[in-house]
Amino acid sequence: MKSTAHIKGHPLHPILVTFPIAFFIGTLLFDIMALVNDRYDFAFVASCMQIAGITTALLAAVPGIIDYVFTVPPKSSGKKRAARHGVLNVLNLALFFTAWLLKRNPYIPAFGILLLEMAGIVLLGFAGWMGGTLVYRNQIGVFTRYAGGGKWKEERFTGDHQPIEVANSDELKTDQMKLVHVQGKRIVIGKTEAGYVAFDDACTHKGGSLAGGAMICGTVQCPWHGSQFDVSTGQLKAGPAKQGIVIYRLTENNGKVYLHL
Repeated sequence: MKSTAHIKGHPLHPILVTFPIAFFIGTLLFDIMALVNDRYDFAFVASCMQIAGITTALLAAVPGIIDYVFTVPPKSSGKKRAARHGVLNVLNLALFFTAWLLKRNPYIPAFGILLLEMAGIVLLGFAGWMGGTLVYRNQIGVFTRYAGGGKWKEERFTGDHQPIEVANSDELKTDQMKLVHVQGKRIVIGKTEAGYVAFDDACTHKGGSLAGGAMICGTVQCPWHGSQFDVSTGQLKAGPAKQGIVIYRLTENNGKVYLHL
């Protein structure tokens, strides 16, 4: 699923998260060295890195939230995982911010502050593990297109009029797909050798985005676990999904493709 927050196809969130990870780990290391060696300069460096970590974490959260809302398929296992990933990162940020505030009080034991930062690093590790799963298993922000699949196409339509013009007759090539957002639904418009088809974007197994998969010879395959569906009938052709997908009626008139909900 191509990232919504990107620069020339490069997702911003995975780029930016490297900074708070480095700064927070550096904070803990320099605070430990400051305590062991009784060095004020190490403590000062740790405090500066802590501020940098908090700032860059907030910055990295912006494209992360954008991708959570607009890229991660709704009602999917990836959406639940992304939510847990975000909650853990917020808790980590809260721990490091609290530790930074407590450093202003000379009566707070340094060891107690270290415990907060250690807990934050543990949470950061779990959040990072989930983030890696979102990228490498759920393919969030990974834009892979098979030969002939064409460029990623996505469009949003407003209003409740019927039918809805969703494409030009010559817009898509054979086996190319387009994701459209219509009346709260994510629907894939595709072109097979027999003509245009429309079907739900969500795989019935774990909710993976079918628009991010491959459609060949009238069959679409989910990129998450490989379930296959007939795009003309919606019938299941291969698991692990247990049921088919919803299809929608399309009509063509004067070079336009219209969707009927």
